Amino acid sequence: MLNNQGRPTAPSEAPRRARKTFTSNRALQIEEALIFEIGDACVTGVDIDEPAPFQPRLGAHERTSAIGLPGLSEPETMRHYVRLSQKNYAIDSGPYPLGSCTMKHNPRLNEQMARLPGFGDVHPLQPQSTVQGALELIDRLAHYLMTLTGTHAVAMSPKAGAHGEMCGMMAIRAALEARGESRTRNVVLVPDSAHGTNPATAALIGFDVRAVPARDDGTLSLEAVKAALAPDVAAIMITNPNTCGLFERDVVAIAEAVRAAGAYFYCDGANFNAIVGKTRPGDLGVDAMHINLHKTFSTPHGGGGPGAGPVVLSERLAPFAPVPFVRRSGGAFSLVEHARGGQAFGRVTAFHGQMGMFVRALSYMLSHGSDGMRQASEDAVLNANYVRVCLSDAMSPAFGERACMHEALFDDEWLKGTGLTTLDFAKAMIDEGYHPMTVYFPLIVHGAMLIEPTESESRASLDLFIMALRDLALAAKRGDTERFTGAPRFAPRGRLDETRAARDPVLRWTPKKPVDEPKTVE
Repeated sequence: MLNNQGRPTAPSEAPRRARKTFTSNRALQIEEALIFEIGDACVTGVDIDEPAPFQPRLGAHERTSAIGLPGLSEPETMRHYVRLSQKNYAIDSGPYPLGSCTMKHNPRLNEQMARLPGFGDVHPLQPQSTVQGALELIDRLAHYLMTLTGTHAVAMSPKAGAHGEMCGMMAIRAALEARGESRTRNVVLVPDSAHGTNPATAALIGFDVRAVPARDDGTLSLEAVKAALAPDVAAIMITNPNTCGLFERDVVAIAEAVRAAGAYFYCDGANFNAIVGKTRPGDLGVDAMHINLHKTFSTPHGGGGPGAGPVVLSERLAPFAPVPFVRRSGGAFSLVEHARGGQAFGRVTAFHGQMGMFVRALSYMLSHGSDGMRQASEDAVLNANYVRVCLSDAMSPAFGERACMHEALFDDEWLKGTGLTTLDFAKAMIDEGYHPMTVYFPLIVHGAMLIEPTESESRASLDLFIMALRDLALAAKRGDTERFTGAPRFAPRGRLDETRAARDPVLRWTPKKPVDEPKTVE
């Protein structure tokens, strides 16, 4: 059916809601039971011979009952996991507008490179003479990371952003110990708008956390930092661009004040994607910064791993970088496994980082070049401001008409009087086929909606996303509350009680007890 512009109109929702099928399937949306409900623990899809007699060595850990795994045929197994995969939202099925997460496209060229022999099958316990190419790649990537950030050293081994944060803060603590100030400098300053991992990391290492308030415009003021600086301050942790999607314009002056007070400047590098090729954090006075390779350099994101969070260090902190690190001598490469000069604080992980992520990140750098990476940053900022401007009359930008960096932040002021919340709006986006943006963060903005389109999205993709949000906003304002409070309707599962799920999770499946058939009376 076409409208008066010749475009297809949305089908009526009523038939889809009213009619149910015998299987509970809806066309290609298959209702999939748990694998334990499909399979049978008494059967198996393969024939396994009885093992020869043996003496187990597990002692008290030996099993006393059957393992209880469900047996399925190969087609059943394949269908089960394919159907589950179709219920997931993925970057290959649509845009991820998550603020502060930079869920960008992962180029397939990177995947090909990561599967090359010598990279895809490398093992961390191989003799170093057999992995010279891998070590050279790590060394080359480390060089580019230091070049892009204007720093003097890099620790490649951290496995993720939060792990990198811990590494950087441990280097700061090691530097304080070398100065004999580790006991007197035990406070870390953290802005109100910081990522939650910042205060958590500082506390984990043993620092006390002192909050620094943000200005009304979402940025950190030099005056507030100076007021918080004291002889007991070890470091400040700042995200730049910050979690409001804004560049900290006083960052150089703040760094100078922090250094003058004898403290260190840790920068959360989660938002590096907005400034690669435009400015170098080392030039801004940063002493340590982790880099999320999955956010900035297009390696896969999420799923609990694999990850990589290298940490770059200033000249002041370079001597305290952890081991191992790659050393080049002539034409050969080797891994230095012992502390340099006795100042390195040791290791943060068993081996030397995530090789597959290193290959993908270097492939991204080499295929883009310095000009391409700079353009990616510019496009990410352009896309975010395009979204901000196109939605500014329908929703309420958190900081007015001020230009943002790589993410656009809205508050819930425009929802007042509708009876709806930010969460209602986010759930309705699922019915439109979109993963919701980050909601209720940063905490300094009431009912926050943080959108980061990244540089991956085309103009057409952004236009459709913007029009979907505008349509939802208009529906909210005209009182179509049912569209929101009951959402999502078309997802495999409806709205969950998320608070109860978080506080009282059911982590173990137990079979339902059979219901006795009612007796018939003759």
